Amino acid sequence: MILRKLSISLCATAAMAAPDPLLAEAPPSPEDIIVLGRGLDLPPGTPAYGSVTIGRERLEEDASGSVEHALADVAGFQQFRRSDSRSANPSAQGVTLRALGGNATSRALVLLDGVPLADPFFGSIPFNALPLETIGAVRITRGGGAGAFGAGTVAGTIELFSADRAQLPLFGATALYGSRDAQQVNASFSPDLGAGFVSLSGSFSRGDGFWTTPADQRGPADVPARYRSWSVTLRGVAPVGDTGEIQARVNLMRDDRTLRFAGADNGQAGQDASLRYLSRGRWQVEALAYVQLRNFDNIVISSSSFRPTLDQRNTPSTGLGGKVEIRPPVGADHVLRIGVDSRFATADMYEETLNATTGAAMVRRDATGRQVTSGVYIEDDWTLGDVVLTAGARADRWEISRGRFTERNATTGAVSTTVHPDRSDWEASVRGGLLWRTSEGLSLRAAGYTSFRLPTINELYRGFTVFPVVTQANAALSPERLKGGEGGIDLTPVPGVRLSLTGFYNRLENAIANVTIGTNTRQRRNVDAIVSKGVELTGAIEAGTFDLSASYAFNDSKVEASGNAAPLDGMRPAQSPRHSASATLGWRAPAQARLALTARYVGPQFEDDLETDRMPGVLTFDGYARVPLTPNVALVGRVENLLDATILTRKVGESIDLGTPQTFWLGLRIGA
Repeated sequence: MILRKLSISLCATAAMAAPDPLLAEAPPSPEDIIVLGRGLDLPPGTPAYGSVTIGRERLEEDASGSVEHALADVAGFQQFRRSDSRSANPSAQGVTLRALGGNATSRALVLLDGVPLADPFFGSIPFNALPLETIGAVRITRGGGAGAFGAGTVAGTIELFSADRAQLPLFGATALYGSRDAQQVNASFSPDLGAGFVSLSGSFSRGDGFWTTPADQRGPADVPARYRSWSVTLRGVAPVGDTGEIQARVNLMRDDRTLRFAGADNGQAGQDASLRYLSRGRWQVEALAYVQLRNFDNIVISSSSFRPTLDQRNTPSTGLGGKVEIRPPVGADHVLRIGVDSRFATADMYEETLNATTGAAMVRRDATGRQVTSGVYIEDDWTLGDVVLTAGARADRWEISRGRFTERNATTGAVSTTVHPDRSDWEASVRGGLLWRTSEGLSLRAAGYTSFRLPTINELYRGFTVFPVVTQANAALSPERLKGGEGGIDLTPVPGVRLSLTGFYNRLENAIANVTIGTNTRQRRNVDAIVSKGVELTGAIEAGTFDLSASYAFNDSKVEASGNAAPLDGMRPAQSPRHSASATLGWRAPAQARLALTARYVGPQFEDDLETDRMPGVLTFDGYARVPLTPNVALVGRVENLLDATILTRKVGESIDLGTPQTFWLGLRIGA
């Protein structure tokens, strides 16, 4: 079968290039990075942008079993706060890189098989809908500009690739039981179907949760952060002719959590579908279309009366998009890419302010908005012996329209409606890079780039409260614009040793920040810029049965601000640590057993824009063990936060929230 032969061939290429890598810089030769291209083969100039890859084995060894936790292997990756998807509000799960700051919206573009994953309303990432068992590899590009990825890459790009035929057993399952009555179950069935295959996978997780409130701050309404989520994915791949391929994916998910107080429940539901056609003939083609249907609900509890004060009962949103890329045959030394892409997002919000004594609705609000971004791009990679030059440009037309906010007094019936003016404009983005393989073990690279990001519908029209701080929306927000450059060295001094060093400078103009405008009051505003410069180090060593991987990032980021935001000038962006590091030591024991210990450090960071509330740095250790019982069954043990370090995820004055405490897991993994 054509497809099965292709998958096995790609898997063999990966094994020869970097046997069982834990964490490695993207290899310097194009043959080595083909295995990560779940679409068309990657152009030869891709390593000029300093990508980092995480292989499937390392993903499977994560102590929490979650994608977001595994991504922390790459220093500089962060979500808005230190809390993970079991104890954070889903709307706050934005992703950023290089300490460019954030306000719960993703500044990095996250893709699954080429499909953007960000919520059409919030810009957050639904990590609970992405079981690790279904992911074959991850590539993270810190910086790199827009290129052919699309708009929204001001902090970089995180590409997730579904496991291929060779990585999926006919049947696989993992079942674990953890601390605080936690359960995690994943299963997949992936049979051949004709010349292709289908894969049906499902995941379920729940737990009584841990206390996010410190013992000395707990009141009668405080409860552990309970969670419950499930996800089902159906994926099919089939060859078309001698060089074509169809990939289809459908995902259903539901995620429910309780945050801090009894009754402070929130949930997120999603239905995603995508269809991709690939042609690897003389004229290579990729055509992609997708749809996202999401909804969010949330209840806010008063910290004084401990009764509901806000019911965000319905937040439906829809995302639609597509892409067509053509690679004409222009000679062996060139890889030319010409394409168009478009993304459409629309969302509505319905919420009610409640009387904390009677529970009656006092004010009803609804908001709506629409965004469209369409672009055209061209990029060429030119190979000149040991040197590869890459350059590309794109032009995007964006439109923000149908913005409206309505507030109704439930007692008097008075209605106030604000209709926001439609806006549209053009944005131009460019990027270019150079890769020079000076010898078999040494490569030099340099790159420069620009990009932009539109404010999300959430940032434009929806405010929020994290008691006692109220953050207002701002319908007048302008797009963020990035200018950046970097240079790096990739070194393989001896077989089994890989080292990489990158220095960078990024300037994010019109950066959207939560700016303090009064006592316990903030508003989303554009500040002049966030400037981030620093150094990133990555290394991996394989010595016999031992392997070590490590990553370190130093980010010196500062806010440039004037006017009403002048007090922020020279401050570090909120939630942006200066130092972060990760290291994993693994041992391949006899009989295919495996032990791994991971250490992660996140430096001190500030909760707020004025550097008032400082959260200390934290060092955590995670462990993983796998002991085969039969050829197809293994005993698996995991531990998160082995030494039970205190992790602060939020701090406002003396009020703090805590992150994941020491958590043990034990279970079985089956693969046949």
